[in-house]
Amino acid sequence: MAAEPSDPIVASHFQELRRGTVVLACLLVLDEPRYGYALLRTLGDAGLDVEANTLYPLLRRLEAQGLLESDWNTDESRPRKFYRITGPGARVRDALEAERLRLHAALSTLARPTRPED
Repeated sequence: MAAEPSDPIVASHFQELRRGTVVLACLLVLDEPRYGYALLRTLGDAGLDVEANTLYPLLRRLEAQGLLESDWNTDESRPRKFYRITGPGARVRDALEAERLRLHAALSTLARPTRPED
């Protein structure tokens, strides 16, 4: 897990930035059904560390909004709830991803040092 910043103001802004990022990340990877723990591992392996007590309420909220659907798999000894994206969820994902790309381009432009005019 990435180290949290010691400055409480920076930590607060990190949390704000991550909140929307986790929503998009979940929508990006749930084209294939996954259960919660597998989703935690997938996100973590990609460098996006998320706590279980953050992810599970988020999954329930996205399901309540109609962006995800779930089914229980009881074929194995341990029942698991699998989540997958819905049609409306895919539309939201695509819109969020387009906005992420636009924001990334804008921030990249702003972060580049500009050359003073001669």
